[in-house]
Amino acid sequence: MEEVKKIKTACRSCHGGCGVIAHVKDGRVIKVEGDPESPISHGSMCTKGLAITQLAYHPDRIIHPMKKVNGKWKRITWDEALDTISEKFEEVIKEHGAESIVVGQGTGRDYESHLYRFANLLGTPNVLTAGHMCYVSRVGATLITCGNLPVCDYDTGPECIVMWACNPQWTNPDEYKGEGFWRAYKKGSKLIVIDPRKGFLAKKADLWLQLRPGTDAALAFGFFNVIIDEGLYDKEFVKNYINGWEEFKERVREYPLERVEEITWVKKELIAQAAQIYATTKPACINWGVPTEQTLNCTDCTRLLTGLMAATGNLDLPGGNVFFVAPPLRTVSQFSRHKDLPTEQRDKRLGGDQYKLASRVALITPKAAWDAILTGNPYPLKAGLLCGTNPVATRANAREAYEALEKLEFLAVIDFFLTPTAELADIFLPAGTWLEQNHVADNWKRHGYAIARQKAAEIGEAWQDHKIFMELGKKMGQEWWNTVEDALDYLLEPSGLTWEEFKKKGYLKGDQVYRKYEHKGFSTPTGKVELYSTILEKWGRDPLPRYTEIPESPVSTPELLKKYPYILNAGLRTPTFFHSANRMIPWLREIRPDPIVEIHPDTAKTHDITEGDWVYIESPRGRIKQRARLNTGVDPRVVVAEHGWWYPEIKDPGHGWDISNINLLTDNSYESTDPVMGATSLRVLLCNISPCEDQ
Repeated sequence: MEEVKKIKTACRSCHGGCGVIAHVKDGRVIKVEGDPESPISHGSMCTKGLAITQLAYHPDRIIHPMKKVNGKWKRITWDEALDTISEKFEEVIKEHGAESIVVGQGTGRDYESHLYRFANLLGTPNVLTAGHMCYVSRVGATLITCGNLPVCDYDTGPECIVMWACNPQWTNPDEYKGEGFWRAYKKGSKLIVIDPRKGFLAKKADLWLQLRPGTDAALAFGFFNVIIDEGLYDKEFVKNYINGWEEFKERVREYPLERVEEITWVKKELIAQAAQIYATTKPACINWGVPTEQTLNCTDCTRLLTGLMAATGNLDLPGGNVFFVAPPLRTVSQFSRHKDLPTEQRDKRLGGDQYKLASRVALITPKAAWDAILTGNPYPLKAGLLCGTNPVATRANAREAYEALEKLEFLAVIDFFLTPTAELADIFLPAGTWLEQNHVADNWKRHGYAIARQKAAEIGEAWQDHKIFMELGKKMGQEWWNTVEDALDYLLEPSGLTWEEFKKKGYLKGDQVYRKYEHKGFSTPTGKVELYSTILEKWGRDPLPRYTEIPESPVSTPELLKKYPYILNAGLRTPTFFHSANRMIPWLREIRPDPIVEIHPDTAKTHDITEGDWVYIESPRGRIKQRARLNTGVDPRVVVAEHGWWYPEIKDPGHGWDISNINLLTDNSYESTDPVMGATSLRVLLCNISPCEDQ
């Protein structure tokens, strides 16, 4: 029997990066614990990370390649699996062109660099990600506004934190860890929380602004109205570093506080107080989350929030929203060989003419993909490779997603389990968990770190995603390295370290410099923060941000209110699940056995619903059921539901994907999406509720 080994690595059970010590005995990970020497998590871990051994060694996990034969799954070798995929892809390329292959990912396992390299060398511009409405949309909007993504500088001590539509202690979103925010808050920072639901942070806040779901951009205009009228902006910064300030002020005048109160449901006095605190408490930062991106206001809301940071002088200074300097590594763009995608192929990107910002950050939107599959317009998609994504549960208008994936001539899926999406595949490739990876983790984030993720175990025949893309690429004649570790040496080359040296070091941190704009301006066409966007103007769009009413709301579709009187705020986060993942993990499912819809007690009484009842939720697109939880912190006109639900314990191929899946109710019509990014309105629609007949 071996002694217990302790291997330092990095978690990726949610957005990743937390330091972990894996305890390994006889080749098996027996437990994990937080690494107190981690520079970004300081020994903390969330429930999802702590439950990794139950995922890695789950009896239902698929740990060998499989092929569907006459509707049944059959175990095959890696060679047969990769040969089957490469032969089918070559056939599609010969008959239809590489653009007829779609490569897709979910919220990633740090394989973005390898996935994009594979797609670019394959010649397809059609990479389908969650980015059109999650994070990459934020990156895209900030790139055209200020040249980079501004991130809260929690380590340097903000005096005021605006937590805007984010719950970092449950979600640990990309650049952040909930622990970092909490340390800053405990030191005495003022806290303003903007959220339709009164959760843990709203209860701790100095001010809680309970806005109508989807009206974040209007609320940002309300902040600006106060800051401009009361002269609370940084006049020197505005004069020297903001493009279009006078034009923008005219736009702000279209949103007096009375109008903003009417739109958002937030009292104008409370808006004024919050704006005053944010603008006069220095330094201050805004930590915003994906609900601001998951509407057709996605790009404009991001531009407005970035503008608030800039106009108040809180951009790129200690304790504000800063541009962290990355460590010396090859970028994801360099590794991915974006320049190797021929221009004629890039021009074929689905939706590229319509969603110019999405095209600029090299992704397509789901609706464009589904239409190409189902209608053949503008050309057909014939084959797909999906990695770590479950669009049947996580994309708007889930029934259309299901129909499209079912119609694909050939589909390969890389994952841990047979999800509802994986069950539609022809080939299943078993992925390794983060315990089974060597990787330079977090190298694509904008928090200034790169983290060593070291392999702690090998389980079955599973391969880490990076190896899968490499070996499939080599089958198709692409240029790759012999091993994963050779590729990591290439990524690390600018640092002067090899992978073997880097994993001993544990992490790299960029040398941070603040107020970089004083020396080189901003990476925009004007060299300034562009509240008046010259890029959007060039695209024929409104160069100034605006608020657009949600297409399905009490304001825009009052005729629907008789049948659908409530606003459905979908996407309630939990501390246990990562989107559609983890429903099969015993520890986590014990905490959250059923999908939850939160309802105000008065609303529940109207429908004769009591705590714990199963409740139907219905929209113009369908009906699902979830279990009721009564919450006085939800507006009586709003219901708040969880997303990502399917039932691994239901063993038929669909795994109950259509029982509680909130995305059967959401809309992905072109009218409901962001005009330049294609962000889908996952968060806001109209619905009705009723008790289930069978409790």
